[in-house]
Amino acid sequence: MLFSLTTQELMERPDLWEAVHRLRYKIFVEEMGWSDLARPDRLEIDQFDHDEAEHHLVIRNGELAGYQRMLPTTRPHLLSDVLTDLYEGTPPSGPKVWELTRYAVAPGHRDGKRGVSTVGTELIAGFVEWGLKRGVNQVIIEFEPMWVLRALQLHFLARPLGYQRTYGNQQVVATLLTFNEHTLEVVRERRNHFAPVLNRGYPVQFGLKQAS
Repeated sequence: MLFSLTTQELMERPDLWEAVHRLRYKIFVEEMGWSDLARPDRLEIDQFDHDEAEHHLVIRNGELAGYQRMLPTTRPHLLSDVLTDLYEGTPPSGPKVWELTRYAVAPGHRDGKRGVSTVGTELIAGFVEWGLKRGVNQVIIEFEPMWVLRALQLHFLARPLGYQRTYGNQQVVATLLTFNEHTLEVVRERRNHFAPVLNRGYPVQFGLKQAS
């Protein structure tokens, strides 16, 4: 299941907080080569872990298996203040547009076909469910260009916002994804899992063991 927590809720569970920031460090610094984020404590933390951020955690067998962070575009966010070379013109913003950042699947949970794991598709289903419940129907995401086609196949309306650039060892393109109830139906069909994945509250069975 996927758990949606505010930053305050996440900080009230130090075990979850540490697991989140260690997974982010492993993926974005060690795997993707974003050396500007390197820290001696091996925790990836930035200025956007503020009180309006929402954190989505997928827990499997007591481990943090997947993670993503949702940021409102009504205040400074990653695209507007850091990745400014990824868009042309004025990037979309507003209460119905959020930015999806730090999408990460732990190495031990990367099953599935065509590079999309079951944890990864749960994260996708989770942010669509989360958005539809909040009246949000668009997300900005910075990902590899091949994901634009994958998003279209899942019936997102995908619109690149600029040219692809290189960050670390990865090509990245900022893309606006628009979705609706039909998108959620398609995602669930592709997952062959039709029950909602989104939960509030804390995972009961989370332990100190880290996903690897």
